[in-house]
Amino acid sequence: MNIALLGAAGQLGQDLQAALRSHDVHALTRRDFDVTDHPQVRSRLMDVRPDVILNTTAFHRVDDCEIQPDVAYSVNALAVLNLIRVANDLDSILVHISTDYVFDGKSREPYTETSAPFPLSVYANSKLAGELLVRSTARRHFVIRSCGLYGAAGSRGKGGNFVQTMLAKARRNEPIRVVNDQFVTPTYTVDLANQIARVLSTEHFGLFHMSNQGSCTWFEFAKAIFEITGIKADISPTTSDLYKTPATRPRYSVLENARLKELGLDEMRHWREALAAYLA
Repeated sequence: MNIALLGAAGQLGQDLQAALRSHDVHALTRRDFDVTDHPQVRSRLMDVRPDVILNTTAFHRVDDCEIQPDVAYSVNALAVLNLIRVANDLDSILVHISTDYVFDGKSREPYTETSAPFPLSVYANSKLAGELLVRSTARRHFVIRSCGLYGAAGSRGKGGNFVQTMLAKARRNEPIRVVNDQFVTPTYTVDLANQIARVLSTEHFGLFHMSNQGSCTWFEFAKAIFEITGIKADISPTTSDLYKTPATRPRYSVLENARLKELGLDEMRHWREALAAYLA
């Protein structure tokens, strides 16, 4: 397949390049175009004429979205609408990456694809707007929600990923305080990229949850990082109430890969196994 990969320099984008190496991948980054420049995006994609447009771009600095809602909606919703129009004109498949943040976190059971979203922040609202545009307008599409991404390339927009931040703090002998009341499933971008590649070879279009198996709090995840590496760290739990941020995070955003399991396509391993592979 001829694939236009948007956001190719990001942590998921780089792993997707490896996972899709058997295809003809056009790795497109910010140097190629600004995703909010709709005429430029259309022109470039019309030149490439891809079978698949795979969009990993997002304005995902969650707290910054609260003070820059115009940027959040421009990147996470309006730019997506432009991609939908191009995909439909080219009869391309659109793959769009969404987030666990579309849920409010009031559940205590993992969210499935049939769970009702209820976003709590500007970031979450803008991402839900983008995915709803895809689901209602793109003729052939995959919308993929995941959770707690980390990968070898780091998350450039956030200045690294959670694992590297924890390791850096420990090496500097800093006291580390991590929230112990937000439940997630940390997901290794290598596993997510490979799972996307597998689903892309099918015609099971629609919404998918794709995260590693199991769940933990961010504090439990941080403890596992130090247990696996053998690094001693001054780490202790804290609460979301004491760790104030501009944007509200869901207290529970564990995803169930229900549709993958139903189709016999689920290859996502347990988060601890994935973390060990990443740290190795």
